Amino acid sequence: MVFKTDAERNAATRIPKNMKPRISIITLGVKDLENSLAFYRDGLGLQTNGLIGTEFKGDETHPAGAIVLFELQGGLILSLYPRTELAKDAREPIGASSPTEFSIGHLVQNKEEVDSLMKRAESAGATVTGKPHERPWGIYSGYFKDLDGHLWEIIWNPQMLPD
Repeated sequence: MVFKTDAERNAATRIPKNMKPRISIITLGVKDLENSLAFYRDGLGLQTNGLIGTEFKGDETHPAGAIVLFELQGGLILSLYPRTELAKDAREPIGASSPTEFSIGHLVQNKEEVDSLMKRAESAGATVTGKPHERPWGIYSGYFKDLDGHLWEIIWNPQMLPD
């Protein structure tokens, strides 16, 4: 690339050439924000300050601002946002969702923790789709869907224990 001025060269070199290998926020589109808040906070025990941004009212073309944020380990944030508002914000039509588009994996310390967390999720209203069992590749895991069908895998992997 040829730069005409030092200012152009300096500006171009401050722009990262590659995306950094990290994810900072995962936003899940949900049907009912308050029910999903209760599921993750009360059912699974994730810490949050509750609904925020309720003062931002949307209209037909602009999204409302109410969300829920959960601060997770490692600086990752799990965000809940109404599906309708997420669609407006991204300027995408609401389409049919599929729980097999992706899954969220949660690593735990042992097999007993997998079983315990799966039972806790089910008690909170999750649908267990795959009971915990040994996998041929050396892990023990099970799957559940949250209230909106987002797929979670609870995993014990002796090679990848969480901090």
